[in-house]
Amino acid sequence: MTRDRVHPSPDSRLDLATVARRITLTLFSAQSLGSAGFLAAATINSIVGAQLSGHLAWAGMPTATYQGGAALAAFVWGQLMDRLGRRATLALGALLGSVGGVVASVAITRGSFGGFLAGLLFMGFANSAMQLGRFVAAEVHPPLKRGRAISNVVLGGTVGALLGPLLVGPSGRWALSRGLDELAGPYAGSALLFVLVSFVLLSGLRPEPRDVAVVVARIHPAVGSSTGPTRPLREVLRDPGVVVAITTMVSAQVVMVMLMVITSLHMKNHHHPLTSISLVISSHVVGMYAFSLISGRLSDAWGRAPVMIVGAGILIVSCFGAPLSPQVFPVSLALFLLGLGWNFCYVGGSSLLADRLRPAERARTQGTNDFLIGAVSAAGSLGSGVIFASVGYGAMSLIGAAAAVLPLALIIWWRPRASRERMPAPLGGGGVP
Repeated sequence: MTRDRVHPSPDSRLDLATVARRITLTLFSAQSLGSAGFLAAATINSIVGAQLSGHLAWAGMPTATYQGGAALAAFVWGQLMDRLGRRATLALGALLGSVGGVVASVAITRGSFGGFLAGLLFMGFANSAMQLGRFVAAEVHPPLKRGRAISNVVLGGTVGALLGPLLVGPSGRWALSRGLDELAGPYAGSALLFVLVSFVLLSGLRPEPRDVAVVVARIHPAVGSSTGPTRPLREVLRDPGVVVAITTMVSAQVVMVMLMVITSLHMKNHHHPLTSISLVISSHVVGMYAFSLISGRLSDAWGRAPVMIVGAGILIVSCFGAPLSPQVFPVSLALFLLGLGWNFCYVGGSSLLADRLRPAERARTQGTNDFLIGAVSAAGSLGSGVIFASVGYGAMSLIGAAAAVLPLALIIWWRPRASRERMPAPLGGGGVP
């Protein structure tokens, strides 16, 4: 085994297992640090947006810009991952996030709303690159371990959720001590974290995961649509399993974003203090990330479809439960379930998409998938305010529940077809169906 290549050998399975663990640990570390940087900024994005624009109605513009940047860059990252490799592409994405943090910090100091949005656009570019790391972890593992590999990377979001908000206060005080606007501090801290993420990726993603994935595909030939010659993207997107995976992730994302973004305003209208609102959002973040290990292992043990069905069902329950009472505990429970349902759909859908793709198809298809996720996130962030103002929180929750029915129905339709495909014998009950 050379520095950047993996060659099959009599003990290649052992070598690949060690390499896969190292790559996954590197991606988990990068996800943890990157999520901390993103969440440190996200905690105050709306505050900065209102302050710099001078209009409360524009408070959601920073998040929409950030998500729009993630959508725009996702497809490009997918193309670059084939040309530059996984390591170089992800590290480049992290460096752009660092540039964005610096630009945003300077813009706040100078009172430039346009400059601030430009910084968040670059941070969105970085976020879309970091999100593709879950697929990198999947492709270096055999099929029956991909779900847990993806969940191990997604779990890094839990670390970021804990560290990110904690950085806001100290970084703000640091900025004040230097005569700067305290809101500039968290973005400067984010820039530093992204530099560290880039270093972690460049040093830890060795050998090149793209080369490891080719060897894994040779040793563990997957079944169904994942063998054979490379298909053009339009043909890949007609694969029923790919359609189910993408639809599930995109639908879960739009349901989650719409309800999450507006819940803070809903609670404020019921005169809840910021501490109570923070508690509700924290419970949501715990649901999104903390149970990733469970969802990943269930995805490998039960199969992808059952996990996605459970996720869609939980989303529907959360949407019906959210408007029942404005009190803190019921809303916290509903938002926790909203995050948990998203997690099951996200991990199960990501695992299924990885299963359905041949090595040369992965980067561009996964980039297209994350482009769609970013696009609906931006649209959901902007649209949630309009829907809330027009029809209220209860009606918007019902719209979310209706949106979650789409992937549920599609999965139930597709599952019998998937069960007829020849799948690898599971090690204790696994398999894609």
